Amino acid sequence: MKSVRMPVPGISLGCDYNPEQWSPDVWREDAALMRRAGVDLVAVNIFGWSNLEPSPGEYRFDDLDEVVELLHTHGIKINLGTGTSSPPPWLSSRYPETLPVTADGTTRFPGGRQAWCPSSPVFRDRALDLVGRVARRYGNHPALALWHVSNELGCHNALCYCETSADAFRTWLRARYRKIETLNEAWGTSFWSQRYSDWAEIQPPRLALSLRNPAQLVDFQRFSSDELLGYYRAEAAILRKHSTVPVTTNFMVTAHIRNLDYWSWAPEMDVVANDHYLDHRLGDPVAELSFAADLTRGLAGGRPWMLMEQAAGAVNWQPHNVTKAPGEMIRNSLTHVARGADSVCFFQWRASAQGAEKFHSALLPHAGTDTVAWREVLKLSETLDRIGEVAGTEVEADVALLFSWESWWSSEGEARPSQAVTYLDQVHSAHGALRGLGVTTDVVAPGADLSRYKLVVVPGLYMISDTDAQAIADYVSGGGRLVVTYFSGIVDERDRIRLGGYPGAFREVLGVLSEEFGPLLPGDTVALSNGGSASLWTERLRTTTASVIATYEDGAMSGIPAITRNQYGAGTAWYVATKTDMSEILREATQVVSDKSDKKEVVRRRGDGRGYLFVINHGTEAVDHPARGTDLITGEKVDGVLTVQGGGVAVVREENP
Repeated sequence: MKSVRMPVPGISLGCDYNPEQWSPDVWREDAALMRRAGVDLVAVNIFGWSNLEPSPGEYRFDDLDEVVELLHTHGIKINLGTGTSSPPPWLSSRYPETLPVTADGTTRFPGGRQAWCPSSPVFRDRALDLVGRVARRYGNHPALALWHVSNELGCHNALCYCETSADAFRTWLRARYRKIETLNEAWGTSFWSQRYSDWAEIQPPRLALSLRNPAQLVDFQRFSSDELLGYYRAEAAILRKHSTVPVTTNFMVTAHIRNLDYWSWAPEMDVVANDHYLDHRLGDPVAELSFAADLTRGLAGGRPWMLMEQAAGAVNWQPHNVTKAPGEMIRNSLTHVARGADSVCFFQWRASAQGAEKFHSALLPHAGTDTVAWREVLKLSETLDRIGEVAGTEVEADVALLFSWESWWSSEGEARPSQAVTYLDQVHSAHGALRGLGVTTDVVAPGADLSRYKLVVVPGLYMISDTDAQAIADYVSGGGRLVVTYFSGIVDERDRIRLGGYPGAFREVLGVLSEEFGPLLPGDTVALSNGGSASLWTERLRTTTASVIATYEDGAMSGIPAITRNQYGAGTAWYVATKTDMSEILREATQVVSDKSDKKEVVRRRGDGRGYLFVINHGTEAVDHPARGTDLITGEKVDGVLTVQGGGVAVVREENP
């Protein structure tokens, strides 16, 4: 694994800054305030294209030069954007073929952001020309600490269905399948008379009058992820030609964006960076934050990573934009740090006075510095400085959860047993139950080395290859412990059903065979023989070698196994064939002795003989946790029991870790 080059030592504090929205007098005020707030790293030129190239071939770098020098003078390092995330109006006006087209065949126009087709050669030529000019001008500047390629690639334009994209899709398919007969077999085109005789007949899966081909839909997702990754590589190659500074882009590991397979992207990053915002449309936004941080750490291969963006308070794009209570920003930030982040950055520095994000929070709010929000920023900065020695250590975890973007895409296709069954619901349920038990989880890709984990959890892994399924079976037979949940192992990588009964790829290792799915209607529940209840999903399941842990007590599947356990080789495998509280199952599987607590979050980081205990109290009442050492935040010694007040955080340098 390549080493990680973090842009700034310690646990750094950073932010996005959009100086093009402000006058030079404000720039100077902002630089002074940034220094006062202890800001270490500032991202600039994220949306700078129309300022740098106001008309075709006319380049103006004076403003950016001044901002770069101003930040440098104040001792602030720069995360320099390439400026290509949104093209200027002149580009689409002159070259309307660069605009993206949606699945219904309609063009999306300028006025927002990312109004460009990822396959457009015109866009790429003009964008890469700008990247080259920025790289040559600033590549050796002493303030430059990180290159920021574009911004949130694929947030809005990941899937484009225009004719240029259609050509690129056909080229991608030819490289993947080589022969048209191989594609026909992979897509199952004998169904509904879809057989192709020539590559030119293939189109992107635009909206149709009926259900579309699911294998084609998954391949279009794969293509679209690869197409944007190719664009990232093109920008990165230019930057690396003119500079030795590390290169990255900001991922969007979050509950509402799923279009890029970041397992394929992560190896291209010099440092993995993620944007994360609390999503109050979810039942437990804080639990999802912890999952996203663990998944980002998984993408980083367990090494430290960057939180490139988060909100100081409310966002502006949810139906109800909830602000953060006093102390919440610090808890959120340290949850990311506990789970591997060595840099904590925000969108943005100064709250915008105009534009679509004028109601998005910032480190410096509209009301200025005499505010609770500003005082929270100063407190966070002081806290990050006090825990700076944590930097470079790694998170301790001996449980793994398998996660797959391909399974997310395929399991939520147009025609499936229940539209109420979603991939992330199962993933979040399993991860949340482990978190509630005080268990820290690595999130890894199918095919990852599982040998060091005492438990592997596989939630809703609908799509899996034979090779990856065998790796899981080998792990269990060698003494591992496995928990698999419903709708797993159903199809291979072509989205072809594994015949012979569900759960397909996992039948043998789980010692069960399911004849039929029995989805429940939303709101319906059935009782379980272990005293619990189940909802959403049941199966007509029978055991082959497994023992029964719980059966359905009522409903159409009354008396049929709902939870099973199987001895497989030297290991043990559980199957949870319904939606239920997984806490007790996972408690048995992990063999942990812990009081379930959704409010107390406990994580350890270790490295070079050092150990650090993070205890984050999301509740209102004080919590205790065993610990010995020194709380880095307060400087106080801890001798046996650590008490963390409601809403508080402690980071203990442990004695004899």
